Amino acid sequence: MTSPFLIPSPACISFSGGRSSARMVYEINAAHGGRLPDDIIVLFANTGRERPETLRFVQECGSRWGIRIRIVEYRPESPGFEEVGFNSLSRDGEPFEALIRKKQRLPNWKERWCTQFLKVGAMTAFARSLGWVHGSYLEVIGLRDDEGVRILNGLERAEKDGRRIAYPLAKAKLTKADIMSFWASQPFDLGLEPWEGNCDLCFCVGQANRMARIRRNPSAATWWARQEAEQQGFFDRRVRVHQLVERVRREPDLFADFHDDEFDAECGLHCGFDTGEVA
Repeated sequence: MTSPFLIPSPACISFSGGRSSARMVYEINAAHGGRLPDDIIVLFANTGRERPETLRFVQECGSRWGIRIRIVEYRPESPGFEEVGFNSLSRDGEPFEALIRKKQRLPNWKERWCTQFLKVGAMTAFARSLGWVHGSYLEVIGLRDDEGVRILNGLERAEKDGRRIAYPLAKAKLTKADIMSFWASQPFDLGLEPWEGNCDLCFCVGQANRMARIRRNPSAATWWARQEAEQQGFFDRRVRVHQLVERVRREPDLFADFHDDEFDAECGLHCGFDTGEVA
């Protein structure tokens, strides 16, 4: 039986920086004998708001496993991306802010286009720079077998857009429990709780989740609050970031009893972004 991780080339492996997609990268590399073909590339798209733990994890996966993980960032000018290194990548939201300034507004509960341009768009532009077009290469995404709705949504979108997509973790029937068991046996790990997510203050999660993130990492709110002030807008119509900060200051430092799904998934797949907009 052929391994689900023995993928055909050319292919673009989307590495979110989370545990699930890291396991996928590991298995694909192993299935190819520890050396990926030149036309199978691993891409990590950096928005500038990734947690430092995520950035370190991406670097460590590449160095420990001998895999070239290419890092791309959105740019408002042609060709729409820039390839950067670990030492030169953005760490204070610069690509995200450039997109906001170009659009002159914020993504929000109704217009969730940040992932479309900062992640998908940057990786697509990189693939285009190689001469690849939609349908000519395989897009490999790290969703598990227990993420059925996300997979169905992704397949529907891919068919609509004329793209080829593969979910090898799901094909291998791997679940969240399998992923966590794998990382418990490894000499290194992401170092984040599943509810923390790679985007430090994603507005698509619940208020209790974001308050918990602010308690854990208070400085994360500064950038998001500044964007709301400068654009005179909001990421979440229910509450502004500065209001969440004030609530965290007023309320006891207790871990909230929230039940958001974990966010070790491709950024944006839990919110079903699809705006059809062009940056």
